[in-house]
Amino acid sequence: MKKTFLFLAILIMAGSVSAENGYRLWLRYDLLTDKALLTAYRARISTIVADGRSATAAITKEELQNGLLGLLGKKVVMTNTIGHGAIVTGTPAMDVIGSLSLKDQLAKTGNEGFVIISTLYQGKKITVIAANSDIGVLYGTFHFLRLLQTHQPIEKLNIISSPAILHRVLNHWDNLNRTVERGYAGFSIWDWHKLPDYIDQRYIDYARANASIGINGTVLTNVNANATILTKPYLEKVKALADVLRPYGLKVYLTARFSAPIEIGKLKTADPLNDSVQQWWKEKAKEIYSIIPDFGGFLVKANSEGQPGPQDYKRNHADGANMLADAVAPFGGIIMWRAFVYNPESNDRFKQAYEEFQPLDGKFRKNVLIQVKNGPIDFQPREPFSPLFGAMPKTPLMMEFQLTQEYTGQGTHLFYEAPQFKEVLNTDTYTKGKGSTITKVIGGSLDNHTISGMAGVANIGTDINWCSHPFAQANWYALGRLGWTPTLSAEQIADEWIRQTFTNTKNAVAVIKNIMLHSHEALVNYMTPIGLTHIMYNGHHYGPMPWGNTLNRPDWNPVYYHRADSGGIGFDRTVKGTNALAQYSAEVQNRFGDIRSCPDDHLLWFHHAAWNHTMQSGRTLWNELCYKYYTGVDSVRSFIRQWDKVEKNIDEERFVQVKQLLNIQLKEAIWWRNACLLYFQTFSRMPIPAGYEQPDRTLEYYKSLRFPFAPGN
Repeated sequence: MKKTFLFLAILIMAGSVSAENGYRLWLRYDLLTDKALLTAYRARISTIVADGRSATAAITKEELQNGLLGLLGKKVVMTNTIGHGAIVTGTPAMDVIGSLSLKDQLAKTGNEGFVIISTLYQGKKITVIAANSDIGVLYGTFHFLRLLQTHQPIEKLNIISSPAILHRVLNHWDNLNRTVERGYAGFSIWDWHKLPDYIDQRYIDYARANASIGINGTVLTNVNANATILTKPYLEKVKALADVLRPYGLKVYLTARFSAPIEIGKLKTADPLNDSVQQWWKEKAKEIYSIIPDFGGFLVKANSEGQPGPQDYKRNHADGANMLADAVAPFGGIIMWRAFVYNPESNDRFKQAYEEFQPLDGKFRKNVLIQVKNGPIDFQPREPFSPLFGAMPKTPLMMEFQLTQEYTGQGTHLFYEAPQFKEVLNTDTYTKGKGSTITKVIGGSLDNHTISGMAGVANIGTDINWCSHPFAQANWYALGRLGWTPTLSAEQIADEWIRQTFTNTKNAVAVIKNIMLHSHEALVNYMTPIGLTHIMYNGHHYGPMPWGNTLNRPDWNPVYYHRADSGGIGFDRTVKGTNALAQYSAEVQNRFGDIRSCPDDHLLWFHHAAWNHTMQSGRTLWNELCYKYYTGVDSVRSFIRQWDKVEKNIDEERFVQVKQLLNIQLKEAIWWRNACLLYFQTFSRMPIPAGYEQPDRTLEYYKSLRFPFAPGN
C-alpha cells in the first residue's frame, strides 16, 4: 500500500502543474488558500492517534496523514500520546474510544457508519472519528477530510452517520476485450489480459475514490454477459481485483450468463428447474467463494434484448433468480435480477416490466433484489417513475440509475444528474398512502425489508480524468452521496463537489453550481421537452432522429414513442389508449390521467394532445414545443457566458476543456432543436413563431446525417 500514498503525495506536491487533468477527481488535497481558516485548522489539529492493524486501518492512517499534509501544508505526526488537537481514530476496542461513552451513538451506525465528535479527553480538546469497524473508520476519515476540503467549521463536531442503502453499487458495462458498452471515456479500466499478475495503480485509485463516497460494491462485467468470466482462469483475475478493492470496503460482483451451464458447463440445458443445472450453479458458486470468500453475488440480465433466461424454458423470472439465489445463499451472496425486459408482442413497452414482475411479488428468495431502472423505458432525460416502485411490497427493489450519459449528451454535454435522481427519489408512489416515496421503497423502510440497493451504470474509463467530461465526475460522486444519504439535496451535493474539485471561491462556486443545477432542465428542453422520449438515432443513440422508422421492431423506432400526426403528438396511455396508467396508484392515475391537469413535463408520456392544445403556460402545444426547444439552446449559451466568469478561478487545462465541450454542446443543442422542430412541423403545419432564429438547414439535411463511428455502441 505504500506506493499508493507515495503516488498521492507526488500528486499533492505537483499541484496545478501536473494534477489538473482531472485524475484526482474530488480528492484534491491541495494547500488551503484561506489563511484564516488554515490557521484555525492548524490550531485544532496537531497529531494523529490511530488504532487498528488491518489493511483498512493502515489505509485510513495514511489517507488521514497525507490528506492533512496536503491541506494544512505540514506533516501531522502519528503518536500514541493524546494531546491538545489530537485526531483520534479507531473502534471501541481502542481504550480511549471505549472510555468516551459512545455506545449509544455507535449503536446507531451499524457496521459501516461512523461518529465524529469534538470532545475533551483528560482536559485536552480532541477530535474523535469512531466506528464499529475499520471500514467505518475509513468512511469517517474521508468525511472529516471532506469537511476540511469544503471549508467547514470543525470546532464543535457532533456527527452520527450511517448509510441509508445497504448495497451501493457501480455496474460496469465492461466487456472482456476492454470495450465498454455505452462507454464514452475510453476503454475499460480492467486489463484482463495482464491480470492477475499486473496490478494497475488505477485499480487502487478507483477503490479509494469509491470509498471516499461510500460506494461498497462493483459489478465488473457487462450485463450482456460473457460466460468466460466464470471460468477458473478468469476467476483468478477477479480474485486479484477483489484483493485490491477489499481493504476499501468494496465487494466484487459478476454478471451471470444464464446459459453458462451450456456454454462452459457442457450441459444440454440451462433450465432453472433442472436438477443438473441447479447443481452446476451450486458447484460454480462454491468454486467462486473458495477463490473469493467475500464475493458479493451475481447481477443478471435475462430474457431481454436477446439475452438467455428462464423464459427460454417456459419458466419465470422467480424460477431463474431463485436458482441462483440458492447457489450463493450459503455464502451470504445476493442476486440482483434486472427488471429491464420488453418484447415486441406488448402493446406498450412502458407496461412490460410491471406485467412480468408484479405477479411474482413475494415469490423470490430473501437474498434477491429486483433491480429496476428509474423509469419505465430506458434512462431518458426525463421519465415518469417506473410503476414497479411500490407495486411489489413483498420483494426488495433496488434502483438502477445511469451515470454514463447514453441518452443525455454522452461524453460532450454538461449534464449534472443529481436533480434527475432527486426528482425520482422524492416522487410519491402513494402505494401506502401519502409519503410512500421511492426513497422509502428502495431503502426498505416502506415495506420493512432488511436488504436494499442502489446501482449506477458506471461512466468510468481509461481517459485520464476517468469520465471524459470533467463534470461527469459529479454524477459518480452524486450516486455515492445519495446512496449513503438520500435526503441530501442536489444543491448540497453540487456544492461539495465543486469545492473539492475546482475551487472554494464563493462567487465561482455560486456560478458553477448555477450551471449544474440548471443543466438537467436545459437538456430536457433541447432534446425531449413536454414528455417526448426516445427520439435519438438508432444504435449509437447519438443525436436526434424523430423520423426513425426503419427497424423491424416497432419499439426500436422513435415514431413508436411520439406518434406525431396531423391531429397532434404523444402516446395515449390513458384508459382510451394502452391504459398503462392503471399500473400506478389511484392518486398517480388522477394526477396524470386528465389531460387538463397532467403536468406539462409529462404530458406527451400519457396523452396524444392536439397541436393547438392549451398548455398550463397558456401557450398552444406547438408554441410551447418551440418555446422549450429554444429555451434549451439559450440555456447552453448562458452556461458558456457563466463559465467565462470563472476563468481566473479554474486551472487553465480544465477551463479550456470545459469551454470547448460547452461549445460542442451548443452546436448539438441547436442541431436537436432544428431537426426536431422541422420534423414535427411537417405534422403541425404551423410556423416557428416570429422572433426566434429560424433553422439555417433543411429537414432533408438533418435526415442525411450519419455517424457510423459514434462511440459507445
